[in-house]
Amino acid sequence: MGRICLVGAGFSGAVIARELAEAGLPCLVIDERPHVAGNCHTERDPQTGVMVHRYGPHIFHTADDRVWDYVNRFGEFMPYVNRVKATVRGSVYLLPINLHTINQFYGKTFSPAEAKAFIESQARMDIEDPQSFEEQALRFVGDDLYRAFFRGYTLKQWGIDPTELPASILKRLPLRFNYDDNYFNHPHQGMPKHGYTAIVEKILDHPLIETRLGAKWEEQDEAFDHVFYSGPLDRWFGYDMGRLGYRTLDFEGERAQGDYQGCAVMNYPDPEVPFTRISEHKHFSPWEEHEGTIVFREYSRYCGADDIPYYPIRLLGEKKMLSDYEARAATVEGVTFVGRLGTYQYLDMDVTIGLALDAASAYLAQRRAA
Repeated sequence: MGRICLVGAGFSGAVIARELAEAGLPCLVIDERPHVAGNCHTERDPQTGVMVHRYGPHIFHTADDRVWDYVNRFGEFMPYVNRVKATVRGSVYLLPINLHTINQFYGKTFSPAEAKAFIESQARMDIEDPQSFEEQALRFVGDDLYRAFFRGYTLKQWGIDPTELPASILKRLPLRFNYDDNYFNHPHQGMPKHGYTAIVEKILDHPLIETRLGAKWEEQDEAFDHVFYSGPLDRWFGYDMGRLGYRTLDFEGERAQGDYQGCAVMNYPDPEVPFTRISEHKHFSPWEEHEGTIVFREYSRYCGADDIPYYPIRLLGEKKMLSDYEARAATVEGVTFVGRLGTYQYLDMDVTIGLALDAASAYLAQRRAA
């Protein structure tokens, strides 16, 4: 019996490997990077001692009890609520847009009902079926809030005019007519006490799992019973139909003493500010105390051939290429394409883990039936 190969040591590969190993199947997990956990990788900053989310902030939130119970098997999660701020035109506001944001922005003291009626009076009700991000925002909050909080940030984040982005990107952003500034509304929210990398290492800690870092899939010469591939979908096919579009991120770090900005994440929607947000990582671990601090300014740009892909763009012009790659992937025998890159989707961590559990279950059921 040959081994199962998991290409990628992020949550997808680690969870599937663990499930298969616990079912008695030997697994090899490989990753090009020198660490596990993919873009969720965390590590201590050697100078400040702060736990740093090396590829940008990751806050765990889910409504899936199965996933919540699963991750808590492998590490302790501390209570954490994501409360985002935004500096707009010289003032600081709460996000997501809520009753406090509305009252502060317009200089009002609206009740929830009054605020809802006011926003409806500002909304573009003539846009009955929004097609673009901009149309959805105008239909959602009207011109003033759109231009203050959404347009500039979106231009920087995606590098594309909001008139060219699909409306679906905005549909998951909340608007509240109370003073709730919890960015997420899931019942389970938290942050791993010792970071995400420690959790993934624990998931991979099984006698039937070998983890090989700094290794490329293309360099493997072992014959495998099956491959779970969480690398870029187009890379599997040698990009022979073109490259699917991604955005990547650049981080500009700065260390200081004390508290730099008083919160974990400060967004900067103003278009003249070149970065999208500043993250102060000591605030992601409020149970710890550090005299020093480290912050990262985040810059978004188009992903080049040698860059780390973060967000799939999924433009209308790429639909044909994507559907062709997906059709080809469905015909590849002995390979399952998984994860954010393998399926070319933006996936939150909890969804990634849930899909990995499903993929492992489906494969085990298929083996039993064979």
